Amino acid sequence: MKIRPLNDRLLVKRLAEEEVTAGGIIIPDSAKEKPAEGEIVAVGPGKVSDKGDRVALQVSVGDRVLFSKYGGTDVKLDGEDFLIMREDDILGVIE
Repeated sequence: MKIRPLNDRLLVKRLAEEEVTAGGIIIPDSAKEKPAEGEIVAVGPGKVSDKGDRVALQVSVGDRVLFSKYGGTDVKLDGEDFLIMREDDILGVIE
């Protein structure tokens, strides 16, 4: 299934969280938090300004990003979990 986000929305796939800490402690599934890091899979055309002009997004497909912990809407497409969120929910791009 293909999906194309509208306006300033993004389709983001969460990146898997580490199974082991830096000190070698294994984290059980029940203690894990959802990661706040992901990769952008699809982007919309951009936000429409008050004047009616299209404002391009600052992120693009393939960017690794940090996003707010409770940002976005969880969706399941073809058996995979994704988030649909606005560009405003993105905190930064990981370079």
